[in-house]
Amino acid sequence: MSVATVPIELETPRLRLRRWRASDREPFAALNLDPLVMEHFPAPFPRARSDASIDAWTADFTERGWSNWAVERRDTGEFIGFTGLSIPQRQFSFSPCVEIGWRLAHAHWGQGFATEAARAALSAGFERIGLNEIVSMTALTNLRSQAVMRRIGLADAQLTFDHPGVPEGHPVRPHCLYRLTAAQWRARPGVA
Repeated sequence: MSVATVPIELETPRLRLRRWRASDREPFAALNLDPLVMEHFPAPFPRARSDASIDAWTADFTERGWSNWAVERRDTGEFIGFTGLSIPQRQFSFSPCVEIGWRLAHAHWGQGFATEAARAALSAGFERIGLNEIVSMTALTNLRSQAVMRRIGLADAQLTFDHPGVPEGHPVRPHCLYRLTAAQWRARPGVA
């Protein structure tokens, strides 16, 4: 995996994927407290955890030039959540890996924003960063995220596992894995 020398920022027709700003902290904390958004997590995240995530991702941008981007709408400039690439801190049977993920405020669901932002992140991962594979994981119950994974070209790896960060017996502990290789990305229809 290559290292970017300058932090990567991305634009799509409707979205801007950018580094984090101080003004993102409040709406990100609110998003992480929303029971609908956090339905497939063991519990909503307290403000300290939201802030710690932003701090860690900001450090990632400084260190390697990429991480989870803050996502804003280009038409309004409104912060709507995050999408990006991260190296999981926990060890899994498929580690080491780079994971693509997203979390958007509920008001922005159902408009294709997660798919649009995730496609841009995949493109950056394979074409600019030089990753060989990108994975995504979610609770078995999270059918919406699994649908996004399929729309952006990831394939179900047919691997279910108990997420070590979720308490035993919790209904969102069982997870599934999706993956996409750089070769599969380049072999997409319409790619020369």
